[in-house]
Amino acid sequence: MVNERTFTILVVDDHEEVRDSLRDYLKHSGFDVRTAPNADRARAAVAETDVDLVVLDIMMPGEDGISLCRHLREVQSAPVIFLTARNEETDRIVGLEVGADDYVVKPFNPRELVARIKAILRRLHATPPEPAPIDAGSISFDHWCLQRRKKRLVSSCGTREHELTGAEYELLMIFLRHPRRVLARDELLEMTSGRQARPFDRTIDNQVRRLRKKVEAEPSRPRVIRTVWGRGYCLDVAVDRQSG
Repeated sequence: MVNERTFTILVVDDHEEVRDSLRDYLKHSGFDVRTAPNADRARAAVAETDVDLVVLDIMMPGEDGISLCRHLREVQSAPVIFLTARNEETDRIVGLEVGADDYVVKPFNPRELVARIKAILRRLHATPPEPAPIDAGSISFDHWCLQRRKKRLVSSCGTREHELTGAEYELLMIFLRHPRRVLARDELLEMTSGRQARPFDRTIDNQVRRLRKKVEAEPSRPRVIRTVWGRGYCLDVAVDRQSG
């Protein structure tokens, strides 16, 4: 089991036989399991229990899985795996767009589902390596060089320069200290301002948007500071710390 702890899985499906079989299989695999037959019961379960991951059926009577996933993304950060009876590309795309982390097409092998659950939890809860300290006078990433003393970005070809505000510089330094690591919004907010996020706090999103305008070739299609749906942001390029 990931990190030697028991994780709580919420299974949401309107078919009793699916819920029961998944509950038994997941319990046998070492998970604590809660089940819900519809969106209302799932909302109540999430409000009452700390859930580590949600297995969610897309096609349910009443409120469907897409709508419920949007709600879950507003109130908690647990990853979501969609169950879908349709193998249509549009279903998969919409599911990922609203914040799902993975999907499994029915009928499925429960062993595969458990493998996907463990893979997501392993990525999410793995202890990241201690980042190397940044004491360099300049730091290179992608096609940029950050001149730390001047808080200035200079392109590798020397044709573009950007002065960074204090907030932009602080946020960029956090990303540079943790390359390739997904950082949650709450985590970034605490690192930058030392305060806890309030519901619907968009401070970090606004700061990331401003920073992208300076480091991305196409800010509307970010490649350097990537959005990881339902989890946060990731500096998805190599970082080279230079002396001087």
